[in-house]
Amino acid sequence: MKRTFDIIVSFLGLLLLSPVLVLVAFFIQWKIGKPIIFKQQRPGLNEKIFYIYKFRTMTNDVDENGYLLPNDMRLTEFGKLIRKTSLDELPQLINVLKGDISLVGPRPLLVDYLELYTPEQARRHEVRPGITGWAQVNGRNAISWQEKFEHDIWYVDNQSFLLDMKILFMTVKKVFKSEGVNTTSDKMVKRFTGREDD
Repeated sequence: MKRTFDIIVSFLGLLLLSPVLVLVAFFIQWKIGKPIIFKQQRPGLNEKIFYIYKFRTMTNDVDENGYLLPNDMRLTEFGKLIRKTSLDELPQLINVLKGDISLVGPRPLLVDYLELYTPEQARRHEVRPGITGWAQVNGRNAISWQEKFEHDIWYVDNQSFLLDMKILFMTVKKVFKSEGVNTTSDKMVKRFTGREDD
């Protein structure tokens, strides 16, 4: 049921939101430049690596030595806006349609983090990752890494279709209220280091 629901919703979402996708893509090319789509390797179900798709929110600005500037210096005002409204996540509907991720599940994190997880934290890969999840509707970027992982594992142990519907409803509510999202340069999400105080 979950996979069938994912396919139907992601297909209809891409179809109905196509004007929005085109409009956002136009403004990204105008205000930030190419490439319009940012893709990055992430671990999915059973730690299988795939490319996740998002709308680009940062420039390619470099320092005097040719190295990319820190993320918070490359995040534009327009980039902050589309992050705040979660419009940058829309291309992930393609990932859902492909089966890389689900609509609901633990958010797919960086490949670099795989070697840092405890056995308990690694259980987040026992299910297909998602565009949104239990951690996202319980604090999103405003909670610690440890709290995020606790929410992820709780979802793994308690997942159900009804829970997914609840999470989707809560996600829509939080997106409209812009709750739990840090977009200011001094509040960029810190990298996970594997330490208990993360």
